[in-house]
Amino acid sequence: MADPIPIQIRETVRTGLQRFANARAATLALRPDTPVYCFRPAQLEADARAFRDAFPGRTAYAVKTNPHPLVLDTLARSGVDAFDVASPAEFRMARAAAPQAALYYMHPVKAATAIREALTSYDIRHFAIDHENEAAKILREARAAGVDTPDLTLFVRLATRSHAVYELSRKFGAAPGHAVELLQRVHRLGARAGLCFHVGSQVEAPDAYATALKTAQWVRARAGVPVAALDIGGGFPARYGVDRRRKRPPTPTPGELIPRILRAVESTGFADVPLVAEPGRVVVARSLSVIVRVLLRKGQRLYINDGIWASLSDAWTGKLTLPVHLIPEPGRLKPKGDPKRVIPFRIMGATCDSVDILSRPFWLPETVATGDWIEVGHIGAYSLSLRTDFNGLCPDSFVEVDAPFRT
Repeated sequence: MADPIPIQIRETVRTGLQRFANARAATLALRPDTPVYCFRPAQLEADARAFRDAFPGRTAYAVKTNPHPLVLDTLARSGVDAFDVASPAEFRMARAAAPQAALYYMHPVKAATAIREALTSYDIRHFAIDHENEAAKILREARAAGVDTPDLTLFVRLATRSHAVYELSRKFGAAPGHAVELLQRVHRLGARAGLCFHVGSQVEAPDAYATALKTAQWVRARAGVPVAALDIGGGFPARYGVDRRRKRPPTPTPGELIPRILRAVESTGFADVPLVAEPGRVVVARSLSVIVRVLLRKGQRLYINDGIWASLSDAWTGKLTLPVHLIPEPGRLKPKGDPKRVIPFRIMGATCDSVDILSRPFWLPETVATGDWIEVGHIGAYSLSLRTDFNGLCPDSFVEVDAPFRT
């Protein structure tokens, strides 16, 4: 067992949370029987800065990824001044954190009342569309609100195909020929015409953006109208754990991936067009971990007090291997097994639902036992936005942690 770490508890002015040196210190101080989130504002600021330094266009953080006020407030303090929003609730959350921020309403299908609120209450002027009826809806609401059509930018969303954990063109996106017609229609009606696409969440093919840009180039050339802006969407991957039974190439960082995208932007003739990106996962994933407790060990099955209906849904639907760190119960006698031997454990969630089983294992020392704690890292993306209160189990305890997550 590692040497004891002095437990440090102090209030932080920025978040108002109890603050600890690391998750182990938090665990030994609190000895929690319910999950505890470890928020790392310094990590969040660093990852947001790394993306903004690499990307020369406008960075619009995708609020859906993690809309918690701790996250939005930290991003606003770090200089993020634009947000990708998908609903009136997200308008309000983004503006509460950053009153002067630009909001991009990039959900392709919107309620007329939501469009009206966007235009009148939040001064939103950037919208995504993938059908002529959606364009008509926006323009109708703009006329009713007294908003001049030339003040609007309507981004025509292209359907794309790529290798990603979550493929996002099954539901949205116009085929290239249809996109040509939509661009021409938007221009003819007097609004500014933009192009956008989304290659998927946690993209696995680094050339996905180049492929989408070639489609955008084809559409722009045939439409023959000015393109006011190009939104390359999200999809920028975060780094997770490694399943030792599956070999995959290393996940590219923004500093490695974005130069490839910019070369594709230049080669497809979009170097003269203002760029927008909607990063989410790559910015926020490493800012949050969760301390869970082992309720029961059955062989190589671990029953924990969290699961797919709470913090870990992304590890189920996305089949992501999460990095983990064992925090043994210090009062336990000599552990059984070899603490240096790491093996895969099947993870059973906290609810009474038999679906509540993670798709990927936790790789842990074979000494893990009932009563131990596990810090599950890199859960900042979608854990909070997708958690439920099924079975009355909804984690909502937070601490601030200084040290980055370490496996």
